[in-house]
Amino acid sequence: MLYFWILFNVFALALLVVDLRVFHRPGHVAGFREALGWSAMYVVMAAAFAGILYFWQGPQPTLEFVTGYVLELSLSVDNLFIFLLIFNYFAVPEELQHRVLFWGILGALILRGIFIGAGVELINRFHWILYLFGALLIYSGIRVCISGDRQVSPEKNPVVRLVRRWIPVTSKYVGGKFFIRSGTDARLYATPLLIVLLVIETTDVLFAVDSIPAILAITLKAFIVYTSNVFAILGLRSMYFAVSGLMKIFRFLHYGLAAILILVGTKMLLSDHFHIPIHVTLGVVATVLLISIALSLVFPTKTVGQ
Repeated sequence: MLYFWILFNVFALALLVVDLRVFHRPGHVAGFREALGWSAMYVVMAAAFAGILYFWQGPQPTLEFVTGYVLELSLSVDNLFIFLLIFNYFAVPEELQHRVLFWGILGALILRGIFIGAGVELINRFHWILYLFGALLIYSGIRVCISGDRQVSPEKNPVVRLVRRWIPVTSKYVGGKFFIRSGTDARLYATPLLIVLLVIETTDVLFAVDSIPAILAITLKAFIVYTSNVFAILGLRSMYFAVSGLMKIFRFLHYGLAAILILVGTKMLLSDHFHIPIHVTLGVVATVLLISIALSLVFPTKTVGQ
């Protein structure tokens, strides 16, 4: 099984490198059609992997992967709103945004791999943690439903404060560089791009607190959990550029995501008493997403003067 882990991670890393170096060259701004094409490609690759999984391990693990992928992708959409807010806050040029997302998502893959391994091991050793995760998901769903869209305050981020305290930061972006040396003493400076990257990384850690327990409610097979996470995250960059101008249209999406968190948390709490088939979970998640998107289109946000 170790060989499959290694091969899959090499495959994911190769995709990231090709994406950044070949199709998203320095200074290149991804257009809507190009980004949409990349998003579709990642969905097709996830579907192809599900097909391989079907012939390799059978229908049950395949259904678990598909459900986990849909769940993680839907929860990851919430990240897009935060990415847009962060990039607007720091006035990141469009040609630099893809570079930040590349390194941010590479870090997210590593951190989520650690979280998944730790979560599976904890549940296997201490079964009562399953109930803790379930309660956390329900709480997160209620919080998102009440507070609405998630907010982020970069100036209050403790990691950003720590960097500013120990390393001087330039006032302007310097191409795609995170660090530069300047002055007669060649002093090391961080650029605002590093600050943006750190905000993206630490924000993703907060999102992982919701998403990792959610997929652990679907399956405790670490390889299925990890691969579904990876495919969802890989397609997130292209999805951002494809829908960044359309995200405000889906005004009810965060209510749908809140409902999904509550439903999955309830499933986790009842797992020892009631067995809910995986295809039922997939159907419920897909239905809630479609309803929230449909309501957003039927009842769009009113603009001033309407």
